[in-house]
Amino acid sequence: MKIIKTTIVFFLLLITTSVVAQEEIAIIPKPAHTVVKEGKFQFSSNTKFIVKGDAQKDIATALITKFGMAAGWKPQITNKKPKNNYIEFKVDKNLNREAYKLDVSSKSIVIIAKESAGFIYALETVRQLLPTAIESKKTIANVNWSIPNVTITDEPRFQWRGLMLDLSRHFFDKSYIKATIDRLAMLKMNVLHLHLVDDQGWRMEIKKYPKLTEIGAWRVDQENVIWNARLTVNPDEKGTYGGFLTQEELKEIVKYAATKNIQIIPEIEMPAHVSSAIAAYPELACFNQRIGVPSGGVWPITDIYCAGKENTFAFLQDVIDEVVAIFPSKYIHIGGDEATKTNWETCPHCKKRMQEEGLKNVHELQSYFVKRMEKYINSKGKRVIGWDEILEGGLAPDATVMSWRGTEGGIEASKQGHDVIMTPESHCYFNIYQGPQNEEPLAFGGFIPLTKVYHFDPVVDQMTPEQAKHILGAQANLWAEYIESTQESEYMIFPRLGAMAEVLWSPKAARNWNDFTTRLPSLLVRFDYLGINYSKSAYLVSAASKANLGKKQIKVALKNEFPNADIRYVLDNKNLDNQAIKYTDSIAVTGTTILKASLFKEDKPVGKVFTDSIQFHKAVGNQLIFKTPYHQNYKADGPLGLVNIIRGSKNFHDGQWQAWLVDDMEVVIDLDKSQSIHQVTLGALENQGSGIYFPTEIKAFISTDGKTYKEVGKIIRPFAINSNSELKDFKISFENTNARFVKVIATNLKKSPKGESSFMFFDEILID
Repeated sequence: MKIIKTTIVFFLLLITTSVVAQEEIAIIPKPAHTVVKEGKFQFSSNTKFIVKGDAQKDIATALITKFGMAAGWKPQITNKKPKNNYIEFKVDKNLNREAYKLDVSSKSIVIIAKESAGFIYALETVRQLLPTAIESKKTIANVNWSIPNVTITDEPRFQWRGLMLDLSRHFFDKSYIKATIDRLAMLKMNVLHLHLVDDQGWRMEIKKYPKLTEIGAWRVDQENVIWNARLTVNPDEKGTYGGFLTQEELKEIVKYAATKNIQIIPEIEMPAHVSSAIAAYPELACFNQRIGVPSGGVWPITDIYCAGKENTFAFLQDVIDEVVAIFPSKYIHIGGDEATKTNWETCPHCKKRMQEEGLKNVHELQSYFVKRMEKYINSKGKRVIGWDEILEGGLAPDATVMSWRGTEGGIEASKQGHDVIMTPESHCYFNIYQGPQNEEPLAFGGFIPLTKVYHFDPVVDQMTPEQAKHILGAQANLWAEYIESTQESEYMIFPRLGAMAEVLWSPKAARNWNDFTTRLPSLLVRFDYLGINYSKSAYLVSAASKANLGKKQIKVALKNEFPNADIRYVLDNKNLDNQAIKYTDSIAVTGTTILKASLFKEDKPVGKVFTDSIQFHKAVGNQLIFKTPYHQNYKADGPLGLVNIIRGSKNFHDGQWQAWLVDDMEVVIDLDKSQSIHQVTLGALENQGSGIYFPTEIKAFISTDGKTYKEVGKIIRPFAINSNSELKDFKISFENTNARFVKVIATNLKKSPKGESSFMFFDEILID
């Protein structure tokens, strides 16, 4: 995994002079109403917290503990109010449940709230008003522990402000879940959705069905192979990779989350994404098929619960009984997505069920399945949430829809009067890339940068006011196919979760991207103190190039995510420190060069330097003749795409790649005239999880007449497992020889180890 590293100093440098003056009010998410007054409140060892009851005491203790670590002294808790230097909690039953009022004067801090939630969020605001050093786990000397006198009236825009952690694809233990709860509370988020069941692992102890964790929680270790290239598992092979949470651990997590006003939502998938359960109990499937717990991607998902067998529903009801005994949440998430129902179409049990219930097709059978389970879950005093596929065949009467395939499912559900949680893949899937793929750890395709998250809104413009009332809020989802460690998980979540928090808490009218970017550095410094491995991708300089082959020129545009960023560059490998040119418009490049660029602060480059080697060669803009045409879905820049100078990235949808599916590539380049050449380079991409493989052999031939060719070199590269996405230049060198025509043949793997058709991807053929 490639993680961009930097230091606290870097982000302190990024804070502009104007922001330093406002640093004390760098709160994320932004409060609804803030009025800054003259003066400050000074914390000291004599500061007192005036609280009533154990709940208020526990809330105060969270901040007091931080003073103990960072300042070396602790404010005291008392029930007697001194004349000054105190923090007082007051109850106002007329406020909304999560609302609070914060009034800071030089004499005191008065916090008014209806109940614990408001007091928790008020102290989180006080925490962000304090110097960032309050997050330190070691005592720091000479810190002025004061906050500005301010009046804040605040409450959330949406009631559902969530994050989903996928524990199935890669398991994360109790300690990381509790750390995530702390971070959610810091950002005033209030839902943690635990994806406890999926094909690749069952993560919750069910006492009545011990095989769910004895077998279903463990898979055969294929972690050296990229996720979607992993082979089918023999059911007799014992799994060793995985884990699960005991019921006692889950109870501890739930109890801890409640102290932070966070609701834990368990997800128990049905009827699909349940291979781990079927591996443990084959009788739950239509044909009692024995399968192993999959080690990687499964598509299509055909091993699903049988909807015709009564024992399926008896099993699920037993599971739900144990789930509701642990999770006090109002909701149980039942999944309901991506069920390929081909087995249902031929299963005698399912066919009988459809006949008995008068169901027209398997979509209505899935609706029957969901409605039946909803009725049982409702009988336990809970409500059902499902992914938007539960709309198919008819929505269960009281179900809440989590709209992930865009916002259309949420729009339709709200029309029908159902509650909706918006979580469209386009804005809320944190498993998708957040920066240039060449600089990022392996992730799902696509691009959801920080700015895109910030500009998301759960209420769609076309909704009526009545529909908008059904939008409970939204959540970010971190699917964990490529997330193997807690550090990788943090990297994908933060700081994007800060942007999502502001989307869901702050009034829409108060949100402003430019303003958010001025408050973000302070939050990142806090993350540094807390040891959170957050991403700095938003600060990276990235490039977009456009070729003009008629002029033998390319133009390079530079940017990062922030407004008015001071980006500077050099060409020809000059010194970026003292020879940089301020970037104002696209850069015209007419010859081979090295481009370097960086974000600058106070005339010095900060952060990671962007570097691009631009190579003009003898084939640029020349005619190509293809024996086998490239794939119509991957045409790059058309007929000249392989000689347009512009190189592709690890994002194979970037428009710079030509592809061949199963076929070999054979292409002839006409150099217009005979000239001396000595090297042929073929640029290729491998991403085995996406079915893209390096060629197994590359040959280069030359000719003076285009009829008679002489082989000048070849590279043989047998298939090898590659767990990463990789760019590679295959170079064939030979003695200087005169030639006008160059032929390149690349041999396709044809079939992957899984038996699937294989792609080859190429971005440039360079002739030198």
